[in-house]
Amino acid sequence: MPSTFRLLRNLAVLGGIVFAVVWALATFVEPTPREMTVTVPIDIDK
Repeated sequence: MPSTFRLLRNLAVLGGIVFAVVWALATFVEPTPREMTVTVPIDIDK
């Protein structure tokens, strides 16, 4: 049983680290808006 608790603890710590990284990226990184142009091909065959 101790190895199960150790596994669960390690998974919880890893999940917390991943959550903290995602939260930090969402909070501190501001995307820079820019214009985008997309060329849409005309389908003449129909």
